[in-house]
Amino acid sequence: MANNIEIKDLLDAGVHFGHLTRRWDPNMAPYIYMERNGIHIINLYKTAAKIEETSDALKKIAASGRKILFVATKKQAKDIVAEKARNANMPYITERWPGGMLTNFVTIRKAIKKMQTIDRMKQDGRFDTLSKKEKLQMDRLRAKLDKNLGSIADMTRLPGALFVVDIKREHIAIKEAQKLNIPIFAMVDTNSDPREVDYLIPANDDASKSIDKIVGYVSDAINAGLAERKAGKAAAAEGADAPKAEKKAAAPAKEAKAPKAEPAKAPVAVSEEEE
Repeated sequence: MANNIEIKDLLDAGVHFGHLTRRWDPNMAPYIYMERNGIHIINLYKTAAKIEETSDALKKIAASGRKILFVATKKQAKDIVAEKARNANMPYITERWPGGMLTNFVTIRKAIKKMQTIDRMKQDGRFDTLSKKEKLQMDRLRAKLDKNLGSIADMTRLPGALFVVDIKREHIAIKEAQKLNIPIFAMVDTNSDPREVDYLIPANDDASKSIDKIVGYVSDAINAGLAERKAGKAAAAEGADAPKAEKKAAAPAKEAKAPKAEPAKAPVAVSEEEE
């Protein structure tokens, strides 16, 4: 993975630009290279190493079949993260974080089921039997639920990990994940505390180019994990079929049944009179 990470690419994307020196978090000191014009500059060699470490861990989680929930509600990140998460077939939250999304997951699932019930009503014709006012209310509820929860409709259980852009902004999501011991992966800028997450990528989390570059590496790693899982399933299926084929080939051919010998006819006794 490290061979694919070019420092020049990170530099061109502006990944190295941190925050103003007066807004820094001292715990980010190991990842800061220098200060220039009142702005901290991130050490991109350490960023590249952390991208590799994070990508390897996310690849393993994806290969295990667990979902990775992407969280990014800031304006410059939401569209990029939504696109990358969809490409990796992973759930994402890019609108307001619904309180209790993780710690009260049962209630969130009920809201998703309500949205799915409305969809079924439209398919089986029950929706058409409602009054005009009821239809309008249902449509409004459906639109609201889809906006906030539509992107996690397929997430039937708690995610295996979170990937967060800007941990200061998404502090509620971070706290919920910590409470449930869900691993947290994140882009961490110089104004944030890296101790809040399990795997950090020191990077500029404000510029869209920087976000696109880092999340791109992450989604590629997840896709690699999914491909590995798919290949493993295919190999397992082939392995399961092989013994059957071998058993069939090894089975002895049935011997041809010999034709039944007809019983020998008893000689006819000739009486003396007939002689």
